[in-house]
Amino acid sequence: RIGERVVLLVAAGDARLDNAKARAVWGGKPRMPGPEEVEAVTGHVVGGVCPFGLATPLAVFCDLSLRRHDVVIPAAGSPTTSLRITPERLAALTDGVWVDVCR
Repeated sequence: RIGERVVLLVAAGDARLDNAKARAVWGGKPRMPGPEEVEAVTGHVVGGVCPFGLATPLAVFCDLSLRRHDVVIPAAGSPTTSLRITPERLAALTDGVWVDVCR
């Protein structure tokens, strides 16, 4: 969440948000919503958030850290499900915008 705007960021598992980069891209400091808000907005519980099949249409951003990998394995709606997909395909299917907001 940046102010009132809710966005979904997909990044490599070892990447960490860089607040200065995030402010430069989004114009404000992002904050992580609580588990209840995550589930209400995405339709997925924390640990299972997937950029597909969202309960609410959200802007999806794909951090450049994903491009270090040939294949990524994001959650697929629950903490016990996942899928294998290339970063480029993930971005294409979600209309994801590539950003550099992690370190």
